[in-house]
Amino acid sequence: MHRETLQRVMRGERPIAVDEATQILTTCGAYPKATLLLTMAGQEDLACQWMRNEMGQFLEEFLAVLPMHLDRTLGRRVADLRPRWANGTSQLVARMLSKHIDEFTDRDFAATLGR
Repeated sequence: MHRETLQRVMRGERPIAVDEATQILTTCGAYPKATLLLTMAGQEDLACQWMRNEMGQFLEEFLAVLPMHLDRTLGRRVADLRPRWANGTSQLVARMLSKHIDEFTDRDFAATLGR
């Protein structure tokens, strides 16, 4: 992207295409898919916080494989999903991840004490 084009984008004088935004975010060391998804979902603050850390990387990798796992696990039952379940399901996943992190931390702590 030409420097003047980038400046016009930054000033809001020119719209930016998704592929251009992806390229810019990648060049800046951000996780572009996670950053763009969070931004489009109205979560700009989280997009900024997570764009270059492990949470951004986790979200990018999670979102890349989630559709495949949903399709493989649910199969034909995917038609039975209801959009209203999304919030509760996301809370369940977050709690499961938190518990998983706690279990790893407890194991690491126990292993350190055992030495």
